[in-house]
Amino acid sequence: MFSMTGYGKGEYREGGIELTVEIKTVNNRYLDVSVKSPKSFNAYEETVRALVRGSLSRGHADVFIGFNDRREKAKRLAVDENAARAYVQAAVQLKALFPALPDDFTLTALLRSADVIRAEEDSADDEQVLSALTAALSAALEKLNAMRAKEGEKLAADMLARMDTVEKLVEKIAARAPLVAENYRVKLFERMREVLADAPVDEARLLSEAAVFADKCNIDEEITRLRSHISQFRNVCREERVGRKLDFLVQEFNREANTICSKSNDLTVTNAALALKNEIEKIREQVQNIE
Repeated sequence: MFSMTGYGKGEYREGGIELTVEIKTVNNRYLDVSVKSPKSFNAYEETVRALVRGSLSRGHADVFIGFNDRREKAKRLAVDENAARAYVQAAVQLKALFPALPDDFTLTALLRSADVIRAEEDSADDEQVLSALTAALSAALEKLNAMRAKEGEKLAADMLARMDTVEKLVEKIAARAPLVAENYRVKLFERMREVLADAPVDEARLLSEAAVFADKCNIDEEITRLRSHISQFRNVCREERVGRKLDFLVQEFNREANTICSKSNDLTVTNAALALKNEIEKIREQVQNIE
């Protein structure tokens, strides 16, 4: 089980390259990756996103990339032939317009013209930076996942402890439920005797009323489903990517607890169901942190 909240930092310092990657993750329903890096790293943004998506399935991740290049880069000079031709053509046109002026346009002058010669870095440098970025990002993701797993263990322990409380409340409700209809029948008989005094009581009619009440307040199915949900919850907690499954189960817990509250005509059952809802809400808050 992994928490969606975590932090990881990876560094690469070799061959004049100083590169740092930091990743911070927080809760989010879906996976959202934000990359903040120098402009020269725009070409690598999709690579970064792909590596992050390979490690995370939910949450919002902020990736921060810091880069300092101390390499002695291999460079080569490239000639912009179009720019050179344009300068020469312009010189010829000017000579025709001003023939009296001395002709001092030389190859050296052409070399000094803007944009004719430009320095280009060896393309092998880009591969070196990408390799450094991959190494630093992988290290950051490893530390991030270690922190998320540790936090996930704590969340699982807390939720399982609360699930024990949920189970006790369900069993308390289950033990009380059969007595509710019988208590209603006894109270109904006593009330009718008080009202009718010495008049005969139609026991068949009272039994019929008690049966209708027992059917309306029967929560056997809800208790059975709650016991099943408790078992499923514990089993799911042993898996890794469980956030969506747990979220669904919590919704089902709430549905059954609400049904019990609506059917209940007994103070003990109602109080236990309200306590059950309170524990489920605390579990739901923790589930929001699970990937």
